[in-house]
Amino acid sequence: MAEFNYEITKAIGSLSEKTGGWHKELNLISWNDGDPKYDIRTWQGQDHTRMGKGVSLNRDELIQLKALIEEELEESE
Repeated sequence: MAEFNYEITKAIGSLSEKTGGWHKELNLISWNDGDPKYDIRTWQGQDHTRMGKGVSLNRDELIQLKALIEEELEESE
């Protein structure tokens, strides 16, 4: 498996907590010294050493996701 590095540049917030200390979080993360991206992913523990699968979004994608969520919530009321 290829080596990679990451730095959580801003911890935005926790979305949920699962058994075993896993948390689904929204963070701003720099992957391999690149520009930070918004990232939704599961992490184990407060030290963020173990991660699960996730999705990374640039700012424009995050704005589009927000619009889609707002539209869905309006329709479901």
